[in-house]
Amino acid sequence: MGFSKAHFIGIAGKGMSATALLLRQMGARITGSDEGFYPPVSDYLRNEKIAFAEGYRKENIPDDADVIVIGKNAKLQPESNEEVRAAMASGKPVRSFADLLHDLTAGSETIVVAGSYGKSTCTALLAWCLRSAGKDPSYFIGEITNGLDRHAHRGKGPTFVLEGDEYPASNWDNRSKFLLYNARNVLLTSATHDHINVFPTHAEYLAPFRALLGALPADGLLVVNSTEPHARALAANLSCTIVFYGLDDRAHWHAANIERGAETGFDLMRGGEKIIRLSTRMLGDHNIENIVGAGAMLLEKKLLTPEELRTGMQSFQGVKRRMELLSPASKVPVYEGFGSSYEKARSAIAATKLHFPDRRLIIVFEPHTFTWRNRAAIAAYDDVFAGASKIFIFEPASQGAASHAQLTQSEIVARTRAANFDAEAITGPEEGLQRLSGMLGADDVVLLLTSGDLGGLIREIPQLVEAKFPAAHPSRRPPSAGSSG
Repeated sequence: MGFSKAHFIGIAGKGMSATALLLRQMGARITGSDEGFYPPVSDYLRNEKIAFAEGYRKENIPDDADVIVIGKNAKLQPESNEEVRAAMASGKPVRSFADLLHDLTAGSETIVVAGSYGKSTCTALLAWCLRSAGKDPSYFIGEITNGLDRHAHRGKGPTFVLEGDEYPASNWDNRSKFLLYNARNVLLTSATHDHINVFPTHAEYLAPFRALLGALPADGLLVVNSTEPHARALAANLSCTIVFYGLDDRAHWHAANIERGAETGFDLMRGGEKIIRLSTRMLGDHNIENIVGAGAMLLEKKLLTPEELRTGMQSFQGVKRRMELLSPASKVPVYEGFGSSYEKARSAIAATKLHFPDRRLIIVFEPHTFTWRNRAAIAAYDDVFAGASKIFIFEPASQGAASHAQLTQSEIVARTRAANFDAEAITGPEEGLQRLSGMLGADDVVLLLTSGDLGGLIREIPQLVEAKFPAAHPSRRPPSAGSSG
């Protein structure tokens, strides 16, 4: 790429750190800065001997940096951030990580996974299965995958698998990130309205997806979730090859003879032909759907044999924060679901109820994203928690509150109660632990829904549950990690 030393402002972000790892693997020296460093990202950076500074200061920028990469974050505006301001005035090239990925993906056989949910799991599935078969793909995953030593890798194989985010590339470039990734093939999971702070209407949200699919080459492949109507509608009038996937036989690729349990098995079908029987320990029908979609892409492109696919899928350990079991030493399962949108929350709840139908479901929810905090989305609270016996609602995140019509915690609780759910507010971690401890029973299941950290309750609730309800056989784990995003 021509860069020998790159400085990343906002390096602790998953996309930023992943891009930094890719450049480091290619021989570049990397420095960076951010306001908070936590595992596993901090561990990845240290393992790669990447130096990073805590806090933003103009002095962080090395004199010999030949490119500066700036993240997409409200705190990374030149008006309020002296390091960003100094970068803009330095005369050095200033790039977004998506812009760098444009250069990195040039000439590769790219597979971009796009959609409003399911992206991280499908991207991780593709990368995992290719790696397990010895194909050494390049990959860029927006979340941490269990069993992978990093969330980005520069491989020697021709395939480059990328999680494609529709969010703007930077604070100065409003193009959706995935439009920069030189997409030759796309796995489209969904196109339900999301990020309403950036895309106020669904039509505005769909526009970059149309641009992404419309730019696919004639010899490219589009694999589309047939059960999501907006994704299906986007697959019209394109010049590339199109195949559909889903759970029923209306799709080209689908699942049949599903046997659900601690390990779920099903037949992967193409039309009326059984290709191979697959198994997974991931929770929920949405994950069967994710596996079918990833399998369809890999087999249609002849990147793997069916047997290689089966081996990879069976060994896949899931993505962090996507229905991840946090209490293996307790008889009360505590799962973390990535509840950044309505669809992700619903799929996490449905998966929990499917696997634990006789347990009382207790949800601890944090309205962390703009999607949950925006007043225009308040109707989502009318039914999103269907199936829950009790909902504890944490305080909404405050970052960026002034930039949109922010809901208050009391408004969210009131709307949820008006829909006849048993909901109450918790105003801090200590109160949350007290309330939960006082009502939790040995036959419950707990689902933590957030894209934040619930003020630390992500760690403290599993500790509470393991202390209060220790398992007789801690090694006997309930069904393991899955994903809704």
